[in-house]
Order: sequence, then structure tokens, then C-alpha cells
Amino acid sequence: MSQSNGRWVIVLTLLLALWLAIVPLPVWAQWGRPEFVAMVLIYWVIALPERIGIGIAWVAGLLQDIIQGSPFGQHAFALALLAYLSLILYQRLRMFTPVQQAAAIFVLIGLNQLICHWVETLTGTASPNLLFLLPALVSALLWPLLSVFLRILRRAYYVT
Repeated sequence: MSQSNGRWVIVLTLLLALWLAIVPLPVWAQWGRPEFVAMVLIYWVIALPERIGIGIAWVAGLLQDIIQGSPFGQHAFALALLAYLSLILYQRLRMFTPVQQAAAIFVLIGLNQLICHWVETLTGTASPNLLFLLPALVSALLWPLLSVFLRILRRAYYVT
């Protein structure tokens, strides 16, 4: 397979993650929606740090801002920072056990959620509780499954 096929796998996984970010959920599950875009981005940055970086994170964040109707640049800034931190830590994250990776994902996505909550506070749309961190916990719990799925996909389509 050519490298262009690998690009399409990356683009399709990010588009699927963007779609999962807006799929309607029951009211009881809305607070715990996993941050699929952030998780997929972290995976690709860890797996292919020479190809996936801050620019792609910025574009994915702008797309997420557009489809969710959030303040323009909120997710773009948060995902760019997330990609930067993942680029700094990618060698360590690769060596971690799945439980250690899940803990690191909790911290990284918690930071992502904190930035988004900060912007929402500035715009006056934030809730006054700590439930905004629940997606970080759910994402950390889903991380081992998602990373295995994306690794299988990466190897099946020879994404390098």
C-alpha cells in the first residue's frame, strides 16, 4: 500500500471521531461523552510523531469547533496543546503499560477539558461543577480498547 492510503486511514479515523463527538446521546450519558477526537489524535501523534502534529490537531480542533458550535478556536487551542504535549511525551507513552497509558490519557484529556472549561467560563456558558472532568475518566477507561483497535487498523493498512 502507498503512503497516500495511510493518510486516508488517518483522515477517516479523525472524521469518525468528529462524528462520534456529535452523535446524540441520552441525557444521562451526555456528561460522560468520551473525547474521541482527542484520543484518536493522541494515538496518531504517539504512533506517527513525524507525520501527525500540532497543525493537524489545530485543523481537527477548528472542525470540532464548527460542528459543535463552540467558540471558534476553543478546541483548536486545546487540541494543539494536547498534540504538543503528546509530541514531547510520545517516547515515554509508547513504553508505558496500558494502565499507565490510561493514567496519562486521563491527565492529558483532563487538561484538554480544563482548557475548554476555561474558555466556556470566559464566555459565560460553563457549569459550576466538576462534571466537566468526567469525559477524561471515561476516555481513560476506553483508551486500551481504542488504542488496540487503531493499532490493528494501522497494521492492516500499513500506515507508516
